[in-house]
Amino acid sequence: MNIRKELQPLKIGNLIAKIPVIQGGMGVGVSLSKLAGAVAAEGGVGIISTAQIGYRETTFDADPIGTNLKAIETEIQKARENDADIRAKKGIGGKGIIGVNIMVATRQYEDYVKAAVKAGIDLIISGAGLPMSLPELVKGSSTLIAPIVSSLKSAQVILRYWQKKYDRLPDLVVIEGPKAGGHLGFSYDQLANMDELNFAEEIKKIVAYVKECASAKGVHIPVVAAGGIYDRKDVEETMELGVDGVQMATRFVTTYECDASDAYKQTYINAKEEDITLVKSPVGMPGRALNNAFLKRAKEGQIPHGRCHLCVSTCKPMETPYCITEALVAAVKGDVDNALLFCGTNAWRATKLEHVSDIMAEIAGA
Repeated sequence: MNIRKELQPLKIGNLIAKIPVIQGGMGVGVSLSKLAGAVAAEGGVGIISTAQIGYRETTFDADPIGTNLKAIETEIQKARENDADIRAKKGIGGKGIIGVNIMVATRQYEDYVKAAVKAGIDLIISGAGLPMSLPELVKGSSTLIAPIVSSLKSAQVILRYWQKKYDRLPDLVVIEGPKAGGHLGFSYDQLANMDELNFAEEIKKIVAYVKECASAKGVHIPVVAAGGIYDRKDVEETMELGVDGVQMATRFVTTYECDASDAYKQTYINAKEEDITLVKSPVGMPGRALNNAFLKRAKEGQIPHGRCHLCVSTCKPMETPYCITEALVAAVKGDVDNALLFCGTNAWRATKLEHVSDIMAEIAGA
């Protein structure tokens, strides 16, 4: 008889997530207050993506960065309210953990971090570059910080720098593997030959290094792994590598609570495994998405775009084959034939819409 091992809560600093699941940040607009609040209320960690977070506002075209900075506070407040409403209906006390994902490559990155801290965010997860200045930006606040790493080398660079310059270690480390969706911290060739990476061993090395650093300071730094984790079985197999929890994103797209359009969710439900492809993003990073009419047109030549929305510092508007902001906004709004549909390797496994509560209960083994 196979008896399931009970999952232990995820402890991040002074915060405790009853279920060791972080919902990955998904932009543009896929994981905002509705999804993040629902995950937090069910005992996980809900994450809002700040990538072009103000895209729905009337001022977005004229002042994208200013609009985004205002929207950060609004979405965090709405996520708190959503968490509280769900808990009240279920008669659950306390409050959930709400975080934001802020890409280092974001233009005026420092302002985004400061806006989240000012709004009282619990946790900032930061990748798409090395978040070297993050400890300084949250100084004096209770906000916890977590870098995203994809290799032992990047973990060593960040932790050593933080200790030397700020006498600070992360409160959490997120290891994002090659099976994740969206922009990835690997080369295109590495992603095309994932088996050769032997990433399970890389996870073990990173966990050992983080634990070594934590032990030297007499603290506990939890490590979570992300990429290709879809169900309870995936969680168990990942936890066996020594991590304290997991980060899941793709699974939460096809939930009623996800902030994306129904048409976007339906593309996952309709997808076959062979529809998932690697893309060379116009912002200079490889990624994973669903093959569609838009990507086929992008291969044929440049797709005209409007004014720059100042998304990331690596984009060159005059040279870009298409505007990634426009393509991702089209996705979240449901214009799926003119959209970049980011996804993880397991998007094809979605067969229906489900509630966040059902997913969390499945992962918890309830």
